[in-house]
Amino acid sequence: MRLAEDGWNSRDATTVATAYTLDTGWRNRVTFVTNCDEAEAFLKAKWLRELDYRLIKELWAFNNDRIAVRYAYEWHDDSANWFRSYGNENWEFAKNGLMQNRFASINDLPIAEADRKFHWQQGRRLDDHLGLSELDL
Repeated sequence: MRLAEDGWNSRDATTVATAYTLDTGWRNRVTFVTNCDEAEAFLKAKWLRELDYRLIKELWAFNNDRIAVRYAYEWHDDSANWFRSYGNENWEFAKNGLMQNRFASINDLPIAEADRKFHWQQGRRLDDHLGLSELDL
């Protein structure tokens, strides 16, 4: 879980894409991705729009080759409008350990910059930073 969070917080689309199978399938909001190259392109475009992105993931449930995750991330657009995006993901893994399918549902909440809760330097969340449950998110 934490490795996935760390990867996404790196905002390095090429590295993040290596965690997915070549034929990975995603549903992210209304975008459908059908392979690893499309996933990488999706992530590059996402992080050009979602500036100062910071993410926290939390395990919800798991069974065999499937994991359910809840998460929140904060970001702003190019007009300095801040958002906290809340989401749930369902992950399915291939036998080689790479993620084969990712289904995400996400909602964006506009927030004031003063209401931000994710205040670490860009990159990996500090080990002592509160998680979603501790932040009452």
